[in-house]
Amino acid sequence: MSLTVFAPKFRLIPLMLALGSSMPFTAQAQSLVDLYNAAKGYDATYQAAKSQFDATMAKADQAKAAILPSAGLAVQGTSTNQEVQPTPSRTYATQTATVSASQPLYRPANWASYAQGKKSVDQAKAQWEQADQDLIVRVSQAYFDVLASTDNLAFVKSQKTAVSEQLASAKRNFEVGTSTITDSREAQARFDLVTAQELAAENDLLVKSLALKQLVGQQNAQPKALKTPVVLAPVVPADVNQWVDLSQAKHPAVQLADVGLEVARLETEKAQAGHKPTLDLVGSYTAVNNNGSSASAADSRVNVATVGLNLNLPLFAGFSTQNRIKETLALEEKARADLDNAKRTVAQATRTAYFGMLSGQAQVLALQAAEASSQSALEANQLGYQVGVRINIDVLNAQSQLFDTKAKLAKARYDVLVGGLRLRQASGTLTADDLQAINNQLAQ
Repeated sequence: MSLTVFAPKFRLIPLMLALGSSMPFTAQAQSLVDLYNAAKGYDATYQAAKSQFDATMAKADQAKAAILPSAGLAVQGTSTNQEVQPTPSRTYATQTATVSASQPLYRPANWASYAQGKKSVDQAKAQWEQADQDLIVRVSQAYFDVLASTDNLAFVKSQKTAVSEQLASAKRNFEVGTSTITDSREAQARFDLVTAQELAAENDLLVKSLALKQLVGQQNAQPKALKTPVVLAPVVPADVNQWVDLSQAKHPAVQLADVGLEVARLETEKAQAGHKPTLDLVGSYTAVNNNGSSASAADSRVNVATVGLNLNLPLFAGFSTQNRIKETLALEEKARADLDNAKRTVAQATRTAYFGMLSGQAQVLALQAAEASSQSALEANQLGYQVGVRINIDVLNAQSQLFDTKAKLAKARYDVLVGGLRLRQASGTLTADDLQAINNQLAQ
């Protein structure tokens, strides 16, 4: 009696077509830094943050204009036709040119607006840094997702090969009468299961590859694998409180909230300036050229130069200034509460990322030990199956455990590498230079 191994080969056709249209197998693999640089020029979120920074810079310069002098030129020309009976009609013209200038001397509200403009630049810079850090993590996560999916597919294929050999062995033993039909059917069932897992792994790799390409804007994006053996650097500094202290000073979210509080304080100053006077230095020069007039046909020219001070003192505005001050004081308290909340949130995220890193490194060590144990267990079960003290299902289970452990170990290593970047992001210290350490661990 024989069993037929069902291995549907047609499944590879749509996968190969999909991969062939988006990921040429002959393309040269790129490093993490290469793909990050590509994403900087393509990612819409990062580009939006950069454009917002440029717009805020221009807006800050607009606020500066309120404390600088202003000047203007006005030119006017008129022509008049006069008829007075019985005298003949007469036409005369007038040309007027005025140059005026003004310099604010005391306008506290304008100076507060100028200070707010400078603070808004700090806010836009923090938002840009936050977008850059987010892009680094997103690219790294997508990069290692592809590598993890690639490894998983390779492990599933290796497991399929091992199960196929075990199935062939069970069939031979059944045909010579040294094993029962149960061994063959168990091996066939496991082979069918691994085939299904292979299909899922191929689809997962395709999806992860497409996600990476969409992020970096390159259809030939193909990440380099890690060098073996993989060396994971320890967490430095090895004190969670130092990481929290860094986050309170460096994290863009804290900086945004801190600047928001400063802007709210300046808004209160602007509101309080509603009670204060304003003083401007003004001057003008006017030249009037008359080609005749209503009373005389003679030409004339008049030049007038003026200089002075304009003082405005608010007396009563229907309590609008007082109520505006109350509003800004309440908003200032809100900004202060937002700052406290940002600090607490960032501190908690930093602690979570730090202990997640420690847990990830411990898992890697545990899975390395589990991989060695699983390998020994598989070899023992294979030997026991050959001498008749183990059955086929024992070998199949040991194979499944070994390859599952290998996949989890590879994923855990990638998670630790990304976790290190997330820890730096949580503390606000993540920069593009941090990718170079990972880049050095990639295969050339």
